[in-house]
Amino acid sequence: MITRFEEIVKISQLKGPKTIAVAVAQDCEVLLAVNSARELGIAAAILVGNEAEIRQIAQDNHIAIDKFKIIDQKDSIEACRTAVRLVAQGEAQIVMKGLVDTAVILKAVLDKEFGLRTENVLSHVAVAGVTGYDRLFYITDAAMNIEPDVAVKKQIIQNAVQVANALGNDNPKVACICAVEKVNTKMKATLEAEALVKMNQAGELTGCLVAGPLALDNAVSPEAAKHKGITQPVAGNADILLMPFIEAGNVLYKSIVFFARGQIAGIIVGAKAPIVLTSRADSDIVKLNSIAIGVLMASKSEEEKSYER
Repeated sequence: MITRFEEIVKISQLKGPKTIAVAVAQDCEVLLAVNSARELGIAAAILVGNEAEIRQIAQDNHIAIDKFKIIDQKDSIEACRTAVRLVAQGEAQIVMKGLVDTAVILKAVLDKEFGLRTENVLSHVAVAGVTGYDRLFYITDAAMNIEPDVAVKKQIIQNAVQVANALGNDNPKVACICAVEKVNTKMKATLEAEALVKMNQAGELTGCLVAGPLALDNAVSPEAAKHKGITQPVAGNADILLMPFIEAGNVLYKSIVFFARGQIAGIIVGAKAPIVLTSRADSDIVKLNSIAIGVLMASKSEEEKSYER
């Protein structure tokens, strides 16, 4: 099981290289990240966007841009459609968001013309490494689903399990994060946590162990769980943190980055290919980490398809 970002990068080197289709690639941090991925042997990239701007950014940052294929497309909507089409046609295995709004690239991903859409809910999974912990955390959903109901939360968990599986965690522990540890009829998130636990116990939600409601402290700290008398296996040992709604997920994600100075990566799951999606404010290191996770997910998908054949 991968427990550190250094391992993610190292193993992605063994599993790669894959090819990324970058939508609206004229962004400094994006180009630095894909250049690092190329140098490390993790991934090649097809850059879709304003070619003149891409070349200027590359020149300013000493990036060997001639190592990349560039498709000149100045219109952001068409650049996203082109990047998604490249993946749908098998010329690339991963979609990556560049200097474009999330809604624009997701509209292209969900377009039935390209065939990347599935019946699954799309959700964002943030993979986080925090000093003092011996494992990675999978935080979901911090960027897509605003106020998911219990049926959507079930699929969000399943998506996060896929990411954990790709990183070698075969049976992740899921904590349904709430403000309290007891079911309260006035707090919808606690009722949904209870329902998700019952689904897991009934075999309707598999591949993981689900507990909740749990507050953040007793989900990640064995000492906090012990102090409150919570003895279930997930308590204090959670891998996946299912957030009650998007604000909570987004605040936790950014708190890890800006307060804890933790390492983080972001990926969209639920389509037929992984979508590397980070904040435009995220560094090139965050984007490189996200690419590496995308490579591991694409590799895992290829292995599963090969096994099915």
